[in-house]
Amino acid sequence: MVRSEYVRSSRVPSLRLSRVASGVRAAGFTLIELMVVLVIIGVLAALIVPNVLNRADDARVTAARTDVNNLMQALKLYKLDNQRFPSAEQGLQALVAKPSAGAVPPNWKPYLDKLPNDPWGRPYQYANPGVKGEIDIYSLGADGVVGGEGNDAEVGSWQ
Repeated sequence: MVRSEYVRSSRVPSLRLSRVASGVRAAGFTLIELMVVLVIIGVLAALIVPNVLNRADDARVTAARTDVNNLMQALKLYKLDNQRFPSAEQGLQALVAKPSAGAVPPNWKPYLDKLPNDPWGRPYQYANPGVKGEIDIYSLGADGVVGGEGNDAEVGSWQ
């Protein structure tokens, strides 16, 4: 019996040594491999995220241009029926409700169901007479103030 105990005890250490010596290691990733993967993910995120965020801003600018064009078409129909654009006092509200102030239009009818807000949640601006055209319709952009560049610039009927 002593001999069998010796064989058992001698086999266990030899198995452990043979795994280490042969280069077999436990399954899993080393710390270096994990760090390399995290760096790659970080670089990809840094390149992709700004492009995705700019898409939302570009979509808002495009929506504002579409709204301005639709408002201009409604104002042109208003002028065809009433021989003039709404006054600055009447504003864009004249497209959805018959004006009671200023020159009351003789052939008024509703031109829009409701006035849209710009994509940033503010009302569109209307100027009669316009600075850049006979009339101006515009959104103040993302920052809500006159001036600016990029997404903060006005989106107007003159563009």
